[in-house]
Amino acid sequence: MFEIEVKKKLHASHGSMLLDVTLQIEQGKFASIYGKSGAGKTTLLKILAGLILPEEGFIKAASETWFSKEKSIHEIPQRRKIGFVFQDYALFPNMTLYENLTFVLPDKKNKKRLLEIMEIMELGALAHQVPAMLSGGQQQRCALARALVREPDLLLLDEPFSSLDPEMRYVLQNEIIRIHRHFGLTTFMISHDPSEIYRLSDYVIEMDLGKIIRQGTPSEVFQHKEISGKIQLTGEVLDVIANDIVYVVKVIVGNNLMNVVITKEEALQLQSGDKVLISTKAFNPVLMKL
Repeated sequence: MFEIEVKKKLHASHGSMLLDVTLQIEQGKFASIYGKSGAGKTTLLKILAGLILPEEGFIKAASETWFSKEKSIHEIPQRRKIGFVFQDYALFPNMTLYENLTFVLPDKKNKKRLLEIMEIMELGALAHQVPAMLSGGQQQRCALARALVREPDLLLLDEPFSSLDPEMRYVLQNEIIRIHRHFGLTTFMISHDPSEIYRLSDYVIEMDLGKIIRQGTPSEVFQHKEISGKIQLTGEVLDVIANDIVYVVKVIVGNNLMNVVITKEEALQLQSGDKVLISTKAFNPVLMKL
C-alpha cells in the first residue's frame, strides 16, 4: 500500500495555491492523475520522487517511510525505489542508449537486469545510437527502459505519450501496460486523455487547484453524471460546424472520425480540443463534455 498525505504551497498562474492530497493506492495498481493544467499533478509526482519537499505530511511505501515531517524523514531520490519518465524524456544527449541505461544501473557490475529490459523492449539494435538518432517512439522506449533499470517499486509517468502520433501512442500504451504487469509495478501516470486513461488504468485521481475532487475507477470518475448507454466511447473534438438548425461535431475516437449531431445550446459548450464521452441511448448518440 502506498499512503500519501502531503501539503505544499504553490505559486500557480492564477495565484497562490495549496496542494493538499490524501491518497491510498494498493501496490500493483495502475493509477492515472487527471485534471486541468495547473492542478498540481506534476508537482505531486515530483513530491513522490523526492524532487520537491512537502511542507507537511508523510509518504509511506509499503514498509518504508520516504517522507515524514513529524519524524524528520526525507529519503533522497536515489534511495527511493522509483522510476520517473519525464514528459521530455530527459535523456543524456551525448550518451548512447546503452550508456543512458548503464548510467542509472544500481550495480554497475550486474548487467543482467539491463540486458533483460533491452530484450523485453526490443532495444538491442539501437544500443549504440544517441538520442538525436532515435524517433520519438524510440526515445520514449529508451526513457521507460532507463526508469525500469533502477528496479523500481513505483513507476511515475508524466504525460508519456503527449508528443507521439496516434498510431505510436497506441503501440506504446500496449508496451507500458505489458511492462507494468510483467514487473508487478505500481504506476502513477499523468494524462489529459480519457480514452488513454480508460484503456490503461485501474484507478483515476481527478485533481483541481491542488485538491482531489474525485477518485475511483475510470467509469466512476468519468461517468459521474450517470449517462446511460450500451456503447460508450471517449474522444476529442476536432471541429463544431453549423448545419441549418443543428450543429455537427467532428470527434476523433482512436483512429476513427465520427460526426455527431447536437443542438445549438450543446455546441456553445464545445470547442476544438475538448474531451468528450459519446454514448448511445435509444439508438441515438449522446455527447457529454468531460
